[in-house]
Amino acid sequence: MRTELLFATNNANKLREAREILEPLGFDIISMKEAGVQIEPDETGDTFVRNAEIKACDVFNELDIRMPVIADDSGLCVKALGGRPGVYSARYAPEGERCAKLLEEMKDVPKGERDAYFECAIVYVDKYVCESFTGRCEGEIGFEERGENGFGYDPVFVRDGRTLAEMSAEEKNAISHRGAAMEKLVAYLRESYGV
Repeated sequence: MRTELLFATNNANKLREAREILEPLGFDIISMKEAGVQIEPDETGDTFVRNAEIKACDVFNELDIRMPVIADDSGLCVKALGGRPGVYSARYAPEGERCAKLLEEMKDVPKGERDAYFECAIVYVDKYVCESFTGRCEGEIGFEERGENGFGYDPVFVRDGRTLAEMSAEEKNAISHRGAAMEKLVAYLRESYGV
């Protein structure tokens, strides 16, 4: 028996990644559009977990038919920038300009001092339950955009010599921050609900 989860996101790339990771494991991922939910929760939290909680709870409260909701918040944290852009990763620059702005801001940062990590928090909400799961992917910021896959900051985030945008979806999901958080979510669901 498959389990339905509503993913509280309007980001088609995040929805695709969640489906790639969770659907082979027996979960059907329902989009907000498919559920008839048309809100855009305000991400006013100062942590990834808090922003994911806001999204999950807001969307859960909008549902006509109750089903579990998952939401994520994620971002890039760069050591040389004091952890920025962090929770402001999506608002750091307009879509399509983020990588260029980051590379410009880091143009004088030498190799060996470009450490960064992606962090993801996933929150699961059901009737009386609110649980959070986090994942992290360590790497560094490259000196140019490379690769055609992925999205967001993937073309400048280097792990083991390649950017995330140079990896296949399977390779990226196996090491990604979202993949790590999803793995913890799946373990929780299997233990709690026997799915």
